[in-house]
Amino acid sequence: MANVTSGVFPCYENQFAIGASEESTNTIADMETFSVSFDDGVEEWKPYEAGGWTNRLKTAKSITISVSGKRNIGDTGNDFVAGKAFLNGTDCNAVLKWTFPDGTVVKLDVVINVTALGAGDSTAVGTLEFDLMSRGKPTVTPAG
Repeated sequence: MANVTSGVFPCYENQFAIGASEESTNTIADMETFSVSFDDGVEEWKPYEAGGWTNRLKTAKSITISVSGKRNIGDTGNDFVAGKAFLNGTDCNAVLKWTFPDGTVVKLDVVINVTALGAGDSTAVGTLEFDLMSRGKPTVTPAG
């Protein structure tokens, strides 16, 4: 993957690796789409001196990355994620390393929530869909 220093870029320049620990992360083969949502907690209050206007302060943040693609039996990353489908509790915890096209790296503890596994039409390729839900504050290393 080449580092993009300016301009637009194709989404496949984002790279994800996942594992039980930072040292054991692997890419996840055959993933096709991902979306990122930030869930921010914002406190609001309306002090008398503001004349009815609302004050706000962001006090919390979490990230959910929703990923979909194909089930690829035998790929280490794909098998790791699919293996979480029938588990609960801390057995669904993992470490995610997300490398952005500019070289920025985000390391994040996550919960893997598998939402679809092997499903589809009779002639379709089996799916693997899941959410990576943040657990705590990520470590962000800017490109450099």
